[in-house]
Amino acid sequence: MSNVDSAGSGLAIVGWAVTSPFGIGRSVFSEGLAAGRSTERAIEQGQGPAGTACLVPEFDSRAVLGKKGTRMMNRVTGMAVSTMGDLLREVSGHRLDPDTTGLVLGTTVGSAQSTIDFTRGSLTGERPFHVEPGLIPYAVMNGAAGQCAIWHGVKGPNATLAAGRSAGLLALNYARRLLLTGRAGTVLCGAAEEYSVARAWISERSAGNDAPGAVLGEGCAMFALTAEPTDEPPLATLLAVKAMTCSDGDWYATIRRCIEQTVAAAGVQPCDVWMASPSGAAGAAGQAERAALGDLFEVGDRLVSITELVGETHAASGALQLAAVLGLAERNPESAQRLAVVTSTDESGTVAVCLLRLS
Repeated sequence: MSNVDSAGSGLAIVGWAVTSPFGIGRSVFSEGLAAGRSTERAIEQGQGPAGTACLVPEFDSRAVLGKKGTRMMNRVTGMAVSTMGDLLREVSGHRLDPDTTGLVLGTTVGSAQSTIDFTRGSLTGERPFHVEPGLIPYAVMNGAAGQCAIWHGVKGPNATLAAGRSAGLLALNYARRLLLTGRAGTVLCGAAEEYSVARAWISERSAGNDAPGAVLGEGCAMFALTAEPTDEPPLATLLAVKAMTCSDGDWYATIRRCIEQTVAAAGVQPCDVWMASPSGAAGAAGQAERAALGDLFEVGDRLVSITELVGETHAASGALQLAAVLGLAERNPESAQRLAVVTSTDESGTVAVCLLRLS
């Protein structure tokens, strides 16, 4: 096992925004979670092998963002740009300096559809370079993060993390490091994943025996973190983030060790943890997550799993888990000053854990 450490004092989460299969915005997301409402819907024939998916309802980049600059914009970029706009409106009361505001976005491969469309054009065109030039900015992995920064005028550090299902929590870790090393005053971080025909077929063909026919979902969640003093109490405080690699197949041991080290790094006790959110991964990794959380913490019905409601959102899953914890905590006055743990696993072997104190 290898590990990545990110130590330091707690960082304030001063805002969050979400676009999910429940719809656009925090309120509809929290209401859908509280009601336990499934978002699985039938899709049109030819839109994927599964026949159903959990899609952001009626999302269209041109309708949400306007026609200027969105003609070739893919779905994941549209969701990221839109969600970041919602986040900036949420934190408009905080003084953000564009030059010192960073952006970190987690992804799997960017847009699989844009990449495949670009490649297909190169192979089927009269010449290999006869491709649609408008696709180029969106066919690269960091296209969404770049467009977010350009669209909203954010000029600080800009990073894209390709880490599959753990991308959201690793984006938090990266944001934490930017803040603790003084490279940014505020960081907007999160993760996004789109549904597309290309992604659906990739998922179908690459699914292991323990994860057949997963219902795919999509979405984006973003958070504003700062190490600077705030006029108002934060929504939560990020206390610790850790990541490890499970290289020997013993998911339970790696997950448990990662959780224990995260809790120890924050200087708290397992008995203090009030809420937990496993990633809902299929197969052995997901089972090990639930087992480790159940063995370490007594959270009862405050075990928040959202995959059953919004589908397999891959890169966006960790960010949506954190959004779910914050959204449900806002609806429960007993959450004040309580601790919450969010865990994530990826089939590549990555295990990530974050610990936060709710406000």
